[in-house]
Amino acid sequence: MAAQINPSILSADFARLGDEAKAVEGADWLHVDVMDNHFVPNLTLGVPVVESLARATDIPLDCHLMIQDPDRWAPQYVEAGASSVTFHVEAAGAPIRLAREIRAKGARASMALKPATPIEPYEELLPELDMLLIMTVEPGFGGQQFLDLMLPKIRRTRELIHKHGLELWLQVDGGVSVSTIERCADAGADVFVAGSAVYGAEDPAEAVRALRSQAEAATAQASWACGH
Repeated sequence: MAAQINPSILSADFARLGDEAKAVEGADWLHVDVMDNHFVPNLTLGVPVVESLARATDIPLDCHLMIQDPDRWAPQYVEAGASSVTFHVEAAGAPIRLAREIRAKGARASMALKPATPIEPYEELLPELDMLLIMTVEPGFGGQQFLDLMLPKIRRTRELIHKHGLELWLQVDGGVSVSTIERCADAGADVFVAGSAVYGAEDPAEAVRALRSQAEAATAQASWACGH
């Protein structure tokens, strides 16, 4: 399975977002962190910036909504140009309905879990999704240290995906770097959000390629991908 690398613009220069998007050409997606200073204690950007960014790059936008009331706001991000929209299950009032609405508008529907949120209560929702995001730090700020205690949760989620025979992407976000990406891939992740590991590098595009190479090598050796 191919690993996908999603550079997070949370670590980019917000005054130069168009240029920063061009700096990671070759990335699979551009990860856009939307924070409202309510669901998480930080404030970033909203629909108008996503609209502008969608016009500035050919890389598809992966919008991660760390906001209250995603049931109301998430569809607007599809209309703004996002190709994938992630809502937090902790904030959603009707996650199945929301996932179906996102899909109906033409984007991939994704659901995120904070570190303390278990996957098991949401097993029956998995067929409604295109991707599941497991946060490997507490959402709200970039540059945090990777939480190793999330690795069993990643493994359990991959087991549930296999159990139901789903073509569901499993994304990790938070502290993903050259020193952690292989552990994430071995545990079952196949989509990797990387912020400072990409935008803090001298050559962001090369950082994307290096991370993808590491993840694919680890996946090739992983029991979940090898079928044994």
